Amino acid sequence: MKLFLFRKDVIFLKNSHKIIHYLFLFFGVLAISTSAIFVKLSTAPAPIIATYRLVFSTLMILPVILFNKKYLLEIKKLKLKQLAAVFSSGIFLAIHYILWFESLRFTSVASSTVLVTMQPLFAFIGSYFFFGERLKKLSLFGGFLSIFGSCIIGFGDFKIGGIALIGDILALLAAGVITAYFLIGQSVRKNLSLVAYVFICYLSSSIFLLAYSVILKYPLIGYANSDWLWFFCLALISTILGQTVLNWLIKWLSASTISMSILGEPVGTCTLAFLILGESISYNQIIGSLIILIGICIFLIGQTVKVKDDSSSNSKAI
Repeated sequence: MKLFLFRKDVIFLKNSHKIIHYLFLFFGVLAISTSAIFVKLSTAPAPIIATYRLVFSTLMILPVILFNKKYLLEIKKLKLKQLAAVFSSGIFLAIHYILWFESLRFTSVASSTVLVTMQPLFAFIGSYFFFGERLKKLSLFGGFLSIFGSCIIGFGDFKIGGIALIGDILALLAAGVITAYFLIGQSVRKNLSLVAYVFICYLSSSIFLLAYSVILKYPLIGYANSDWLWFFCLALISTILGQTVLNWLIKWLSASTISMSILGEPVGTCTLAFLILGESISYNQIIGSLIILIGICIFLIGQTVKVKDDSSSNSKAI
């Protein structure tokens, strides 16, 4: 009897933690939904926007590293293999930003955001081969339902050939690259603190992007005051409050779950694009947004049911 009650308490705590994680996940996705808006508002070249987004993000985390010896010691103790993994994660993040920001120069916010959030397709495959993760049928149904909703949102914007197609291809490539970033994070974050991980990751991204900008001869200064404001907003809101929250959650939630939830980004982005940029919201976007949200809910319920089923089976064993 006592063992049964203890097991019920454990199940309750697990589900409580799940709910808290999902609330943070909602907050993180809401924050990254601002990314495309800030990029559109800036007049600077895409590589420069990406560069200063990561440079400012790194500088924001630097004081935490410098004034807390625990993190400095943790970084010093990292093995070469771990360090290489985190550095490669940062490079994948940098390449993702370059591809995505460039795509926004050729196609609309809606189309680019929809395609870049196709990453669950890559995440499902990557999680299966690298982590042996098998999703329940309910979660898979929710996942593909949300992807279908994303396709509905961007349906009116997709064009065959021309400049729009270039932007769509770049956005799709960005989706594959960011999936690699999350898969590496899922592996590394199990034994590495959030602060140490994001600092090294953002630092390597900054170095890569700075080198990329210099090689392509993009000027690092001389931009409008408004551009510097959007760089700062991208760092603080989209990265620190958005990307970093997702990096924190990757320790407990799978890359598939994170990628699935990011499908909610087009909903937030389309809404913000309407309010800030004056872009119209079509019936396709309204219907697609509702389908995306329903699909995400079904996916997360499927994941929660999996935890309950596993726990109940363990209780029977006891």
